[in-house]
Amino acid sequence: MELGLVGLGKMGGNMRERIRRAGHTVIGYDRNADLADVHSLEELVGKLSGPRVVWVMVPAGEPTQSTIDQLAELLQPGDVVVDGGNSRWTDDEKHAEQLAAKGIGFVDCGVSGGVWGLENGYALMYGGDAEHVAKAQPVFDALKPEGDFGSVHAGKVGAGHFAKMVHNGIEYAMMQAYAEGWELLEKVDSVTDVREVFRSWQEGTVIRSWLLDLAVNALDEDEHLDGLRGYAQDSGEGRWTVEAAIDNAVPLPAITASLFARFASRQEDSPQMKMIAALRNQFGGHAVEKK
Repeated sequence: MELGLVGLGKMGGNMRERIRRAGHTVIGYDRNADLADVHSLEELVGKLSGPRVVWVMVPAGEPTQSTIDQLAELLQPGDVVVDGGNSRWTDDEKHAEQLAAKGIGFVDCGVSGGVWGLENGYALMYGGDAEHVAKAQPVFDALKPEGDFGSVHAGKVGAGHFAKMVHNGIEYAMMQAYAEGWELLEKVDSVTDVREVFRSWQEGTVIRSWLLDLAVNALDEDEHLDGLRGYAQDSGEGRWTVEAAIDNAVPLPAITASLFARFASRQEDSPQMKMIAALRNQFGGHAVEKK
C-alpha cells in the first residue's frame, strides 16, 4: 500500500525504513529537507492515491494540532489520518471529531520501541473505528514485531494513546525500582561489583527484562555512571497517567512516586536519576546531561 508519513525524526525515519522493507511505498515529509521525500504536505497528499492514509509522527500538542489542521483541508472523504505520536488521549477525541466533519477517518496509535524498533519491530496500541483501522492495517502489520503479539486494537478513539500512556507509567515505575536497587548496591561496602550483580540477574530471575538488559549495557559503557548528571526529564505521559488515576480514583502509588522522583532529580545530583537517564538514553535515544 501507499503511506504518507509526516515526521522523520529518530522514530519516524526508522519507521519509514521498516515499512519500506515490508514492500510498501512510503512518501515522507519533514521540515528538515535533508530527510524528506517531498517539500510540503500539499506535495505529499498529491502523490498519494485515494483513499489515502497519512501517518503523523510529530511532537504532541501544537505541532500535531497544526498538522491535523492542514491535513483536514488537504485530504478527501474516505481518507484516514493516523496519529502515532505521544498525544494525550483527550486530544484524539477532538481530532477525530474535527476530521469526521470532513468525512476523514482518524486512528490514534501508541508506539513503543524507541531506537531499537527498526530491527525489533514496534509495539502498537491503536484506537478507532474498525473500518478506519482496516485501512491502516498493512502498515501496523509491517511495523509490529514478528509473531502473534505486539499489536492490539485497544478500543475506540483515544484507547491507543491511553494504553500507551499507562505503558509509559509502568515503565517509569520499573526504571525507578532498578535505579533504587542500583544505588543501594553501590552504597554498601560489601558488594564490590555491582555491574556483575546486575548482569547475573539477566538469567533465571523474576526481575529479568529488556530494561535490565539495557541497564547492563549502560553500566558496561560507564560502570558507575560517573559521566552522567543525575537529572531525568519526564515526557508527559507519567503526569497524564497520574492525572487519569485521580480522575478514576485508582491508586497508583509506585507510578506516582516514580514521577515525583524525577521532579526531585532536578533539585540535586541524584544517583538514582543517573540510572534513569542512562536507561532512557539506551532504549529511546533520549538526550542525557553530561557532567
